[in-house]
Amino acid sequence: MQLSVVLPVLNEADTITTTLAHLRRPEVEVIVADGGSSDDTVARAQPLCDRIVAAPRGRALQMNAGAAAAHGDVLLFLHADTRLPDNALTAITDAVGAGAVWGRFDVRIEGQHPLLGLIARMMNLRSRLTGIATGDQAIFCSRALFDALGGYAPIALMEDIDFSRRARARFAPSCLRARVTTSGRRWEKHGVLRTVLLMWRLRLRYFFGADPQVLALAYRPHHE
Repeated sequence: MQLSVVLPVLNEADTITTTLAHLRRPEVEVIVADGGSSDDTVARAQPLCDRIVAAPRGRALQMNAGAAAAHGDVLLFLHADTRLPDNALTAITDAVGAGAVWGRFDVRIEGQHPLLGLIARMMNLRSRLTGIATGDQAIFCSRALFDALGGYAPIALMEDIDFSRRARARFAPSCLRARVTTSGRRWEKHGVLRTVLLMWRLRLRYFFGADPQVLALAYRPHHE
């Protein structure tokens, strides 16, 4: 099994070096898909990854561009502010060996707010019960499934939910207990409870047919 890690990035100079340093292993291909960063993201990423590809701004478009440049038979999509656990490769290898076609990790949210731990546990439980993964949980899948699904839908928000729903219709996800660590900086900056309520409101609107482009406009101030 060859694993390709695809990171969609946009102005992540503050975190990209640490994130990529955790990924440098001979058996892992690392693809950075840049959406037009205006800071030092590309310069800092260059010596720490196998390839940088330029893509239109938007996580779905960037992840598709990164996947197109990847050579692995298993793809993992990782946010720039998220770190994989030390045993990530072993966990994925074991899951694939046991028949998994796609899946995700449990998540830990890094930060000082006392509710972040509870929120992470609820995210993990919800994902395990529904079979829906979020991008913060480092979704992985076989190249064959990714291609069969046509990759991520080119939508401005909820691309992870859409992908999970389509993947789940074919195969049950492998919900790994190993935890990725994602930054809680945006949660703490905009208010933890406020962010939780916003995300649930956006998700409900999406489930009832709202345009992801409209939802993205509401979400954008909380993504900065």
